[in-house]
Amino acid sequence: MKKIAITFLLIILGFAQHLNAQFTQVELFSGFDKTDFTLYSSYPINEKNTLSIATLAFFQKFNKEENEGLDEVGVQPSLFWNINKNIAVGPSLYYNSFAGYSERLSAKLTLKNSRILFVLIPTVARSEQKNAGYAEAFSQIQFSVPINDKVYLWLNGQFLTVWDKFKTHSRSFQQLRAGVSFNGHQFGVGVDFDQYGPEPIKKSSFGIYYRKTL
Repeated sequence: MKKIAITFLLIILGFAQHLNAQFTQVELFSGFDKTDFTLYSSYPINEKNTLSIATLAFFQKFNKEENEGLDEVGVQPSLFWNINKNIAVGPSLYYNSFAGYSERLSAKLTLKNSRILFVLIPTVARSEQKNAGYAEAFSQIQFSVPINDKVYLWLNGQFLTVWDKFKTHSRSFQQLRAGVSFNGHQFGVGVDFDQYGPEPIKKSSFGIYYRKTL
């Protein structure tokens, strides 16, 4: 698993460097319990910016041997039709090391100003492995406060919940971050809360993080 993860990260980083992306963000979170790496990129594919491709890739590795079964890799390219600056819809193909492949249809609501970003993405999908549908909701909120011309205080939160057959809990997480940014480099402390399965197995992880927007 470790060799696969390292290869995966190198491929994703190399791919990201060659994207003429409008927006690319990478984050590394590491603590005593686990290490997370996440990459998200979004870029337009036509002149009117009505169509865009968004790519999410992540890797999660637990440090303790008894939790290695929860190690997780995911890759999701999505095609979005941007109805306006706030609303987009589109299909995606998702691969997850737990659940295999799934076809998905998502809507994306984005609200932002100079200090706050809020994103909500509800999804309906079909899992190839389980041959069944499921529902998912993802949300993100970012809040920044300028300390001076170069330094900002940042508060970030990401939240996910997944329900198999639209009724049975499968996976959830809450990821909270608090830090500062300087010249585009953001770092600070964070905590992850993870839940797995219908009678959730709960894990929590404290650590530090580094985030860079390219």
